Amino acid sequence: MSCRGRGDDGQIAGVEGVIFGVLVFVLGTLVVANAWGVVDAKMAAAGAAREATRAFVESRSPTTSDALAEARSAASDAIAGYGRTPSRMRFVAEEAALQRCARVTIRVEYPVPLVVIPVIGRYGHGFTARARHSEIVDPFRSGLADTNECPAELRP
Repeated sequence: MSCRGRGDDGQIAGVEGVIFGVLVFVLGTLVVANAWGVVDAKMAAAGAAREATRAFVESRSPTTSDALAEARSAASDAIAGYGRTPSRMRFVAEEAALQRCARVTIRVEYPVPLVVIPVIGRYGHGFTARARHSEIVDPFRSGLADTNECPAELRP
C-alpha cells in the first residue's frame, strides 16, 4: 500500500502563502502605478514647457515681463489639462528675451511623490520630472528690437 497524499510532508504553505502572495501583488501594483506616474508627470512637464515657450514667442505684448506672464499662464493651463496641480509646478525661464532671433528656453519641473496610495494620499518626494523647450523669436516680427544674432539676410 502506498501512503500518498497523507501527512504534512511536502506542504509548502497555507494561509500565510496566500497573504504573502496578495502582499506581493499589491506592492507590485503600487510600483507599476508609481512608475506610470513618473512617465505621466514627464509628459505633463514637456507639454507645459512647449506651450509656455510657444506662448512667449507668439506673445503680442512688446515687453518681456508680459510675455513671461502669458507663458506662465500657458504652462499652468497645460499642467491643469493633464490633471495635475498647477501650484506644484516650478516654472523657470532660462533664456527669455523678447527680441528678434533671440532664443527662448523655458524649463518646467513637477515633483512626483515617492508613493501614491489611493484614498490615503501621497507620501515622500521621489522624483522631479523636468522638461525644457526652446524656440527662436520670429526674425520678421514687427515691434521688437533687433539683435546681432539674426543673419544679415533676415534683418529688416
